[in-house]
Amino acid sequence: MSRLTELLDGYRRFRDTGWREERDRWAELAEGQSPRVMVIACSDSRVDPAQIFDVRPGEIFVVRNVANLAPPYETTGGLHGVSAALEFAVTQLEVDEILVMGHGSCGGCAAALTGQFDGAEDGEGQFIAAWVRQLGPARDRVRQRHSELTPQAVLEMEWESVKLSLSNLRTFPWIAERERDGRLKLHGGHFSVAEGKFYLLDEAEVHFRPVS
Repeated sequence: MSRLTELLDGYRRFRDTGWREERDRWAELAEGQSPRVMVIACSDSRVDPAQIFDVRPGEIFVVRNVANLAPPYETTGGLHGVSAALEFAVTQLEVDEILVMGHGSCGGCAAALTGQFDGAEDGEGQFIAAWVRQLGPARDRVRQRHSELTPQAVLEMEWESVKLSLSNLRTFPWIAERERDGRLKLHGGHFSVAEGKFYLLDEAEVHFRPVS
């Protein structure tokens, strides 16, 4: 059985159960969406925000990419997919909150920390290299604290990626303005795949604390 066949079997189960049970909800969503929270998460197959937070369709606006990165604000040429999603969520949907969610065993963060794709300017790895290069400042901070590649160093790299993305979000003028006047709140979090636990960043204390 192919993977696509398995997905289509799942679709049929969804049509027979989830869609039928919430037909009114889907009819409502067909008229438009009004999520109050945007989640920036990793593309990793193990960390689906909708499953982790047990939300219904239409409740969160999600952007997923390698290492859950929000890039800094820039208007140079290029295809700014994450920035476009941010602009849409903040200025059009007018979400109240943005959550940057890192996670355990993140391959993108590990690649940035180890320099796995350093120098991959052409050919295989070039897009990954360019993307995780954004984590340079985070990698430098972790390497200053750890001389060896330990599990703790990798975990701290995942934490630093969240903090860096929050800092980058604040370079967008329409995000900074809304945060200043209280219309928008920014949060950081980390999901431990091994533990099944979610940790919320306390920016004042610069620590991630488990949510009970």
